[in-house]
Amino acid sequence: MKSIILKIDGMSCSACSNGLEKYLNKQDGIDSAVVNLVMATASIKYEDDLTIEDLERFIEEAGFKSLGEESIIEKKNKDSSISYIIFGLLGLVLMYISMSHMIHFPTLDILNMMKHPIIYSVTLLILTIPFIIYGFDILKSGFNNLIHKSPNMDTLVSIGIITSFLYSLFGVIMIIIGHKEYVENLYFESSAFVVYFIKLGKYIDKRSKNKTIESIKELVSITPGFARIKTDNGYKEITIDEVNKGDILVCLPGDKVSVDGEIVKGESHFDESFITGESIPVIKNVGSKVVAGSVNFEGTIEYKAEKIGKDSTISEIVRLVVEATNTKMKISNIADKICSYFVPLVIIIAIITFILNLIIVRDFSLSLTRFITVLVVACPCSLGLATPLALVVSVGKAARGGLLIRNSETLELSSKVDTVVFDKTGTLTYGILSISKINIHSDMKEQEVLEILASIESNSTHPLALGINNYVKENNIKKSLDLITEDISGYGVKGRDNKNTYYACNSKLLKKLDIINSYKDEEDSLTKEGCSVIYLVKNKKVVALFGLKDIIRKESIEVVSKLKDMNIDVIMLSGDNNNTCLKIGNELNIDNIISEKTPKEKCNYISKLIESGKIVMMVGDGINDAPSLTLSSIGVSLKGAVDIATNSSDVIISNNNLLKIIDLINNGKSTIKNIKQNLFWAFIYNICMIPLASGIFGLSINPMIACLMMILSSLTVTINALRLGKK
Repeated sequence: MKSIILKIDGMSCSACSNGLEKYLNKQDGIDSAVVNLVMATASIKYEDDLTIEDLERFIEEAGFKSLGEESIIEKKNKDSSISYIIFGLLGLVLMYISMSHMIHFPTLDILNMMKHPIIYSVTLLILTIPFIIYGFDILKSGFNNLIHKSPNMDTLVSIGIITSFLYSLFGVIMIIIGHKEYVENLYFESSAFVVYFIKLGKYIDKRSKNKTIESIKELVSITPGFARIKTDNGYKEITIDEVNKGDILVCLPGDKVSVDGEIVKGESHFDESFITGESIPVIKNVGSKVVAGSVNFEGTIEYKAEKIGKDSTISEIVRLVVEATNTKMKISNIADKICSYFVPLVIIIAIITFILNLIIVRDFSLSLTRFITVLVVACPCSLGLATPLALVVSVGKAARGGLLIRNSETLELSSKVDTVVFDKTGTLTYGILSISKINIHSDMKEQEVLEILASIESNSTHPLALGINNYVKENNIKKSLDLITEDISGYGVKGRDNKNTYYACNSKLLKKLDIINSYKDEEDSLTKEGCSVIYLVKNKKVVALFGLKDIIRKESIEVVSKLKDMNIDVIMLSGDNNNTCLKIGNELNIDNIISEKTPKEKCNYISKLIESGKIVMMVGDGINDAPSLTLSSIGVSLKGAVDIATNSSDVIISNNNLLKIIDLINNGKSTIKNIKQNLFWAFIYNICMIPLASGIFGLSINPMIACLMMILSSLTVTINALRLGKK
């Protein structure tokens, strides 16, 4: 099975995207196809025996055109407004000639409709023909889709334009052969202005849609287009395309990192807020990973290129965001189903309107006007845009804030979550041992004993040593001594220089070294608090005790409290021992604590919750919690930005901030609310305007006004969706 995302040209409304989607899903060899109207893409999963050429042929058969597998996010082409200005002025001339007599405006005597009807009518015809040519793409799309049994908005408009133009052309012929009364029944200005307003509406609509994907484009634009590569003579600038894996690149203060890599020389603070949402710069030194687009603050660093092009973190994020917008919410099925019947229904209503008006009013001209108006005023666009526009804005906003959502269904489910299950280690806690208590028993200061401990443990690989090394690194503590060290298996580490001998050890080594332990009660107290204890010994004298334990994340208490305020049940589900879980659960005010569970037992517990009707969000570290994350309604994992590509959960919190869970739930609620608002206004518009256009209330709407109303309907939905990005 293969998958591809193709860019599609020629879609103008939801009827287009729905028709293409249905056609593709009917083809042999295509497993699934999802067409995105806003992004103008088709996400297709297909069998290995099909080729891209086959897919493009299917798309062409459906009446559209594939632009190939290009980058989904690309630089925006500047739309020329010259044609809109020219045709706008030409349209005003056409309208002035055709309507000046109604408002008693002065006009050329030769264009007087009563004195020179042939010249008047032929002039209107000549001025209208450029508009028909200008709107040929609309007419072609409309009738192509009608032929392929997937009529769309262009079909409605095309029928209206051609009907009014042909009837007016018939009038010109009748005038030429002597029937001057037809001069009162010419609708050239309607045909021309409907073309113009549709073209203008599509231009405005395109610009509005571009705003909805600006947040995704920003992810790409933050990466620089060049890199500095190290050479024997210093460094030189090269383009990103020239960078190869393994190249040693240089990043100067104030520069952006060009590609994902690992620092091999230097140290500096980096701003990674574009990917994590955190404004506080982070310290990076030798061995640290750097992400393309992050800003180097003060130091010059050298780093080895590791991930370039499509493998980079930014590319992965863009891919995740685009794939999320190429999935469909369940709520969108309502609009999709209605849209599939909407255009044929409008055509039927327009025909019935024409026939009934012809019978009741007995005015062919008025009946034709109302027929055209019904076709033009109907707006399937607003229905089709209601869901995808809101989705693109919402997913893009989430990505900027450090929430990577893999599919739209997750966003919809997040608004309904009633139970959040947390793993303990690595989720509610940091998952690594860290120094939590320092008890000094000498005249040394805290900084001094930490520097000695760092000197002793710097080369050890013991889990306790790793916790110490992480702590000293995060707190920027330097080694104060150059020691010769050796591991004493089961006891600790020994370090010595020319003057002193040091130990970082447990109490068993004190006994072995015949050192009197006067601090056993203190050790017992630290142990009861869940700490592992290390003694720091200098020349057979205990100078400090260190208590190490897994530290609760600073935001854990707040996120639990906020979830409870939202009436969401909070559960801790852990494989750790009961005492440790109870202690941490009590600190976090979690009432429901499930401990000592194997991964299989965790899955069984999640299954029971879901079977009971709960919408369960499982939050874990994305490694040993993978089965539970997959099984839950929504799987949320905390992972570093550089690990995004290997993650398989529904949502990734790229900055490991648990408070993003609250943002996810609120984002889901606001998105669903926005979609419902969009659907409501789209339905109300069509329910009100179609009967009004048909003449039921005794009123007549000019087709030009109807066209403007249709454009305003789409703009209303677009503007409402854009509000999501500003909250």
